[in-house]
Amino acid sequence: MKQSMVLLHGLFGQLSNWDDVVEQFGQSYDMHVPSLPIYDTPKDEPLLFLLEYVEHYMEANRLRDIILVGNSLGGHIAVLYAARHTHNVQRLILTGSSGLYENTNMGSFPKRSTAAYIQARVEYTFYDPAVATAALVAQVLSITTDPQKCLGVLRVAKSAQRHYVADLLPQITAPTLLIWGREDRITPMQVAKEFEHLIPDTQLVVIDACGHAPMMEKPYDFNFALQQYLNLCHYHPTTKG
Repeated sequence: MKQSMVLLHGLFGQLSNWDDVVEQFGQSYDMHVPSLPIYDTPKDEPLLFLLEYVEHYMEANRLRDIILVGNSLGGHIAVLYAARHTHNVQRLILTGSSGLYENTNMGSFPKRSTAAYIQARVEYTFYDPAVATAALVAQVLSITTDPQKCLGVLRVAKSAQRHYVADLLPQITAPTLLIWGREDRITPMQVAKEFEHLIPDTQLVVIDACGHAPMMEKPYDFNFALQQYLNLCHYHPTTKG
């Protein structure tokens, strides 16, 4: 029976963000990419609502001893889950995770949802602005110009800022891999160092010329780091922190 790998996307993320990971690991693992109901969260504690959604997803699909992977907001939720369900997470992988510090300016999105502004914000996510394709920009613009979706995003973002996880990190028992873009401007390298310091069993791999979403911007490097970690091989890239 294949081990389950669960991939959690970020605040503006889509399931397609994980396409290269699913393609790489789909033959060996039981892959799960739940769509987080960011636009349907309640006013009270939307981040905890998303955590409960993930908990229910795990139970409904009877997922045990999982490999849990999260990017940005998805990493934040993964941390909350791993701290609460230590028995059920065999490996935790965080990439550009929120929960300690995020350099964002979410408050300006409702007032400045022009195509040019959104393109600049999406480009800011990556080291290489070419990764911010027209399709990706259009996807984000469709969210920020939809009042209900935009409200949901803002609600979750503010909730995430209220739920910092520093006190929870020492409780995580799962061996943890941090895969970080050296040029991540949203959760900078110092954030990765703090995760590394606070989580007991942690390895950090740093990818050069890469921003906030390594699995999208540098999929080969991301998958290589993850594969080596899961193979229990010692990883010695030239980009190691």
